[in-house]
Amino acid sequence: MDSSTNQTDMTKPPRARVADAVDPDIASEAPRNRDYLEGFLAAKTGEAAVGGEGSDLQADVIAALREIFDPEIPVNIYDLGLIYGVEVDDDRDATVTMTLTTPHCPVAESMPGEIELRVASVPGIRDAEVVLVWEPAWGPHKMSDEARLELGML
Repeated sequence: MDSSTNQTDMTKPPRARVADAVDPDIASEAPRNRDYLEGFLAAKTGEAAVGGEGSDLQADVIAALREIFDPEIPVNIYDLGLIYGVEVDDDRDATVTMTLTTPHCPVAESMPGEIELRVASVPGIRDAEVVLVWEPAWGPHKMSDEARLELGML
């Protein structure tokens, strides 16, 4: 890759489809028997936009983030204020913008990867990306009232 190429200009490669892998010669020899997935595979997704602010898919991602707890503080990372943004586009790709309590946090290397895996496992999400930022810096003022109550700060 040319060092002058900006990674943000790169587009994602097309997703592989089952139909792309079917060999027409083999498929004609042995027809596939009906199975329990037939109706599921034939179902089409709705025409409405799936992503965007306030979408069900975004709410599902936020719910998944609320299941991840900071290992040092008994509060989930969403209510702790570590998540600055959750975006889900119409291609069902999720982008989570987050920070950590400090750059020297013991989970600085593992937490973003764990979040990416958890978000990618949300049904309906095609791809997940975590963007780790340090500005604005995290502070206790970013915590939800529920988190402050849990920690005895209210």
